[in-house]
Amino acid sequence: MGRAIFAATSDPISRLNAALEGRYTIERELGQGGIATVYLADDLKHERKVALKVLKPELAAVGGAERFLAEIKTTANLQHPHILPLFDSGEADRFLFYVMPYVQGETLADRIKREKQLPVDEALGIATSVASALQCVIRRSRPLVPVRAVHPFRSFRPVGAKRRWS
Repeated sequence: MGRAIFAATSDPISRLNAALEGRYTIERELGQGGIATVYLADDLKHERKVALKVLKPELAAVGGAERFLAEIKTTANLQHPHILPLFDSGEADRFLFYVMPYVQGETLADRIKREKQLPVDEALGIATSVASALQCVIRRSRPLVPVRAVHPFRSFRPVGAKRRWS
């Protein structure tokens, strides 16, 4: 019985759900990066799906929290039509997190895998939008957020989302 309790509490989704009770409910993992894991969650107050980005606990213990907090602050102050806004952020049970909109649809990466090549005019439109968003990040965050933090396959609205690339 003791092992079952330990296993349940060591599961990150169970721990996050307990820590965020009444605010967010984690449904599943969407993906992982070098310093954080992104989850699909329900925003209970606003009755909407959100993407919840959580700093990996092992990195919080070795100084990653400062970098993650700088990312939160920078993200909260970015305003651009092709960069998702920050809805919320905080700390719960030693988890640092922030919340962004969840945009359902095909990602640019998936579309490129499927189609192999995009039409030239569409590819140029996407490249222009990405360059514009990168310019916004560089102007706003220098030197806090490295350019690689803006990833067109993850950070921007997916192809097919309500707002168009152009």
